[in-house]
Amino acid sequence: MASRLPAFALFPLASWRDQLLADEWATLLDAWVALINSHLSLSDADFISVSAKDESLSTFLISFTRETAQNGVGILGTSSSAKRLLRDCYQLITKLLQSSSPPSSLAQWDFLSDVSTVYGKKKTSILLDVLSESSRSYLETSLAGLKKFLVKNLDAGLSGGDLNGIQSRLEQVNNLIHASPFVAEYFLAGSDFIDGLISCYKITNPPLRRSLISTLYVCLIGLADSQKIGPLTDHLYSLKAAADTHKTGPLNVNDSLVAELVTSTPLLQQLQRKLDVSTSTRTTSVISSLAAFKKPTSSTLFPAKPKRLIRRKIDKGKGLVSFDQAAENQEIHVHRLSSISQVQDLFPELGSGFISKLLDEYHDSTEDVIAHLLDDSLPPHLSSLDRSEDLAPVKPPIRRHSSLVPRPTPPHLSPILPPTDNDDDLALLTGNLHLGKKPGNADALLRDKSTAPAKAAILSALAAFDSDDDERDDTYDAADVGGTVDTSLGDEILPDGAEALLYRSYQAEPALFSRDSKSRSGPDRLKLKQETGMTDEQIEGWAVMLQRDANLQKRLQRRYGEWTGEQTQLERTGWVAGDEDTDGDGSGPSRGGFRGGRGRGGGNKGRGGRSGGRGGGQQGDSGPQDDAARRRKEANKGSRANHNRRDQRAKKMARGGFAG
Repeated sequence: MASRLPAFALFPLASWRDQLLADEWATLLDAWVALINSHLSLSDADFISVSAKDESLSTFLISFTRETAQNGVGILGTSSSAKRLLRDCYQLITKLLQSSSPPSSLAQWDFLSDVSTVYGKKKTSILLDVLSESSRSYLETSLAGLKKFLVKNLDAGLSGGDLNGIQSRLEQVNNLIHASPFVAEYFLAGSDFIDGLISCYKITNPPLRRSLISTLYVCLIGLADSQKIGPLTDHLYSLKAAADTHKTGPLNVNDSLVAELVTSTPLLQQLQRKLDVSTSTRTTSVISSLAAFKKPTSSTLFPAKPKRLIRRKIDKGKGLVSFDQAAENQEIHVHRLSSISQVQDLFPELGSGFISKLLDEYHDSTEDVIAHLLDDSLPPHLSSLDRSEDLAPVKPPIRRHSSLVPRPTPPHLSPILPPTDNDDDLALLTGNLHLGKKPGNADALLRDKSTAPAKAAILSALAAFDSDDDERDDTYDAADVGGTVDTSLGDEILPDGAEALLYRSYQAEPALFSRDSKSRSGPDRLKLKQETGMTDEQIEGWAVMLQRDANLQKRLQRRYGEWTGEQTQLERTGWVAGDEDTDGDGSGPSRGGFRGGRGRGGGNKGRGGRSGGRGGGQQGDSGPQDDAARRRKEANKGSRANHNRRDQRAKKMARGGFAG
């Protein structure tokens, strides 16, 4: 009977699953569950001879874990058959890896990484602890090949290293390292792996840097979980030595793997909590010395996830309800709902009822609840509960009398705010806010120089101010228009150090930013993409916005240009006589020239001949007296008529001339 078991069908890809109807999918789930139960019901001898040698069974398990790891267990649905399939697959994998002759394809690091992603740290740790000798031998062989590949390409870096392959493999194996201290010890055996991580971090892009930091963090935590104090201390000292060497080098002090590791991850706090109280003084001192490398600002590789806004219907209490002591005891205050929402932001799959029981266990401490959930170290009476349990709704009956019972004020919980780039502003909002009248008077506040801005900050602001900026049209500047200007290519979205590389490359070779296939495939463009972590479209778009924005060009010139701070020429901004026409018509630089064929001389007050114009073409304005006379003439123009012109016309008409 056992030899006549049908073969397994592969778990379908997303493109095939979308074409299946609901009834067809339910039939597939039931068929897989029935077939898995048939294999599990076999005797040990039949299981080894039939199930362990069934290639279709191994292929199905590999495809099943690969799809669920990439897309989540939600692709199975919410039916009972889906839950049974997930549970039975775990039992079948465990039984196969415990057997004396397990399939070699199931004892590989990539398959076990997918298993850890689907089933979590706790179940995967149990599975890895019961591996047979054959399964463990297959696993060590696959890990040896993976470590060899990683060390070789990490050392090569940009000089022939497969950076994309490094990133994809590290992101996949991190779940296995997190679930198994044995795998963490294997990777940290010797110093070649950590040396490769440190050397590759200096020259790689931000996405790969995040993977390097995550891998080193889970490896060190794995040593702490297995209480390997000696190797852990040696690795911490090697990290400190690498950080000291980087600090004395030409590169930025904060652009170091160790600085990012202790700033963006809770490594030091987890090590102090996981290690025994009998830890040697050597380990304690190196942990304290690593704390000195924390960066003053928050991490740029691991931006904080914005807090999700949860809309809840607020009960205003306007209905008629009766006083029920049991309902009053079950009432959830605002501070408990806030704590539940904070935990659900990190663990959205947990129900509110389960989180409420965790808060009762740890005395409303959200930090302790999150720490125990991350470490999967809940007590047995809590870990066995249903994690999707929600709070039971309270049905309020009719209230017969008032329930205005005095209640204590809920305790104030400091909100968990996401880290910002401007920690000083955050401290100002959260710590230096004073309510009420401050002691002292205005004179005392003016004499207190502790809160006064630094002189360097004032000089820096004055240096950035351009006094001649009003000579141009600033109608569409971002400072004047405000939110209507598209600032999507601002400094805040560029990777760390990318702006300086882009600007200096643009100053050296503007053709590097051209939108053509030759520029995109050139070695200089490829090197710029690897150094900045940006795509071709982002690099070319940055250059276009730089050409359109004069203010951005000035700002980048001041920030990254070659200006030494010396000003060799100072242009005057005041008006000086002789620069332009004093009549204000802008017709010429001097009054001494001709205007309309006739000049007006300042030195000769008489009238010259027709050929010389007025004043005979003599010198122009000679001094303040002519200016004063001119002003008096212009002021009195409207007070008298030009009788001379009228008399000349009368004489012309008397001689027999014609009008016009």
